[in-house]
Amino acid sequence: MTRLAVRYVGGPTAVVEIGGLRLLTDPTFDPPGEHPVGARSLVKTAGPAFGAAEVGAVDAVLLSHDQHPDNLDDSGRALLADAPLVLSTASAHGRLGGTVRVLPNWETIELPRPDGGLLRITGVPAQHGPDGTEHLTGEVTGFVLAGDGLPSVYVSGDNASLGVVRTIAARVGPVDVALLFAGAARTPVADGPLTLTSAHAAEAARILGAAHVVPLHFEHWGHFTEGADSLVAAFASAGLADRLHLPKPGDRIEP
Repeated sequence: MTRLAVRYVGGPTAVVEIGGLRLLTDPTFDPPGEHPVGARSLVKTAGPAFGAAEVGAVDAVLLSHDQHPDNLDDSGRALLADAPLVLSTASAHGRLGGTVRVLPNWETIELPRPDGGLLRITGVPAQHGPDGTEHLTGEVTGFVLAGDGLPSVYVSGDNASLGVVRTIAARVGPVDVALLFAGAARTPVADGPLTLTSAHAAEAARILGAAHVVPLHFEHWGHFTEGADSLVAAFASAGLADRLHLPKPGDRIEP
């Protein structure tokens, strides 16, 4: 059995297979188009590599946050109705209800694995923008996955802060694999990137001691300011090119 595989759908969305379980990150399956956010819109520039129906059954959805359509769109919301468990923030639970379960920072839920073991999922902090913008961008969370005989996996969610990454590294120690939401997203809501820049993604990999990095959320939306080329360049400049597994839509990566 493959211990870990990541199938990239597009944007922040990937199917993570670990320990015989199937997890889905931030579901976005809408076609390209405008998505209103208050008085402005976010523009999706490309559709997913495959539709929600092709994902099949999942054991849980890891939802970093629900308030932005580039992390949960209309098709993604429809998918949540069939998900047995959605792990997210208190704000998401209040707005979505259903099977959404709050996973506070540093608390852990254990899911039974087909092999008789357990997958531990721990909530970890995320800061969706520069210091002091939390009241504008809203509550966001990340996740760390671990279990006996499994690689440890950090799923960043929309985090822009290396300080947060250092806190996580200090609490959970080195991780084997980091799924880093990158793209240096920018909108008028904040004076600074809302997600990791490419250079900060490389530094996050170093801080975490991650042997493997699979970037997510670095393309397919108009408000991303850095993409695949800048990720490759940043990891090369940092001497970490061998750690980067840059996916194309539809790719299945076994880091």
